[in-house]
Amino acid sequence: MADHYRNADQTKFYASIRPNYPPELFDFVASKAPSRRLAWDAGTGSGQAALSLSSLFDSVIATDSSPEQISHAPTHLSNIRFVVTPPSLPLADLHRLVAPPASVDLITVATALHWFDIPAFFEQARSVLRRPGGVLAAWCYGYRIFVDGGRVDEIYRRLGEVMWTYISKDIRVLVEEGYEGLEFPFEEVEGIEGGTGPVRGFVAERAMGVEGLIALTKTWAGYQKAREAGVEVLTEEVVDELKMAWDEDGEEVKKVKFPISLRIGRMGSS
Repeated sequence: MADHYRNADQTKFYASIRPNYPPELFDFVASKAPSRRLAWDAGTGSGQAALSLSSLFDSVIATDSSPEQISHAPTHLSNIRFVVTPPSLPLADLHRLVAPPASVDLITVATALHWFDIPAFFEQARSVLRRPGGVLAAWCYGYRIFVDGGRVDEIYRRLGEVMWTYISKDIRVLVEEGYEGLEFPFEEVEGIEGGTGPVRGFVAERAMGVEGLIALTKTWAGYQKAREAGVEVLTEEVVDELKMAWDEDGEEVKKVKFPISLRIGRMGSS
């Protein structure tokens, strides 16, 4: 993961407030894998996706470049192995630390691919995926979340637009397009529109109050980049406006929805 996930306070926030991905997403991507022996969750962060994969695969290897993030990962499951890896990893080290060549049934990248050196990662993925049939599934959500279909959504849309200005344009385009324009060197998966997606329709959800939404905002990379530039995007005026809009329907806790976009492809025989 990127350097803004190296701060201990931020990684604690990240682990406690980010939404979990829906079980049906994992059932879907696992159903495309050639077997259920080994999954690799790359850019695992605090292990949210790895935890879900552990109930579907015999073994899970979960990697991240941030030891602070992995320090918040679950430790009670014997079939998950968490490994801190450097951002740049030669293939020989990948095969030693992560998995041997052609041994992985499924690789997942949960809202992290846009931070990677993507061509280098795809080379790594192709090296360890089982041939034929090993599957890579990468998905993301962005700042466009949905709460009430009204004022809260509009206020947060404007807030997201401000945060995006502190993120490089290439990353913004990748996420906003749901990885649609990404060159994806994997073969088509049967039943997927466009062959490799993007597949839309999965939604992550989390119930929270307005203070939870404010805490969530502080985990966004754009928020952290703005703070590094000396800018507080959660101004007193923005927070007050958000709180007033939140209280309009009298519901203290609301369901916050995070639409997901998925790219998925498989290895051929060569």
